[in-house]
Amino acid sequence: MLCVLLLTAIVLLWIMLNNMTVERDQLQNCLTNLTTERDQLHTSYISLTKERDQQQTRLLVVTKENDQCKSNYTIVMRQLQDHAEKAMQQGWKLFQATLYYISTEKKSWSESREDCKKRGADLLIINSREEQDFVNKLSQESWIGLTDQHTEGVWKWVDGSALTTNFWRAKEPNGQEIENCVITGYQSEPINNWVDISCNKHFVSVCERHIVSVC
Repeated sequence: MLCVLLLTAIVLLWIMLNNMTVERDQLQNCLTNLTTERDQLHTSYISLTKERDQQQTRLLVVTKENDQCKSNYTIVMRQLQDHAEKAMQQGWKLFQATLYYISTEKKSWSESREDCKKRGADLLIINSREEQDFVNKLSQESWIGLTDQHTEGVWKWVDGSALTTNFWRAKEPNGQEIENCVITGYQSEPINNWVDISCNKHFVSVCERHIVSVC
């Protein structure tokens, strides 16, 4: 009877020991997993901290550049305003950051362009209906910077750009080879009043000079 009891006790102890071993292994695995997760979180924290510091450094640089740009912008705008005011005192007109000068002396197209260049400008390039309307209110029958002198029928502006927006009068250009330059404001038509005409004829002209800002 005693032997049976001892044997039973030994079996129970073995079972308990085996269970404890299993639990120990499970706890060890759990500890290993937790340690791995902790290390991963620590690595992620270090990476995020580094990225945060880099972002803060970039923010400081961008803020400094933005402040410098604002300062430069203020200075440049003040200079441009002074420049525009002085130009307007000399007879120039301001419209949408562009200065316009209407000559008082009638000259040929080439002579008019040379006169514009001496003023640091060039003959007018018209890019919009608003600009066309503004110029027509300044003067009538004036040279603009449009010509087909190089290739008959291929109209280009004085900066070499192709004609895209136009305000030709009805039946213009009429295709005559001796009419290679253009005036605007012909016969006081409100908008569509461009006429091709001989470059040797004499008209007043419209000079154009852009005001360019930075930042």
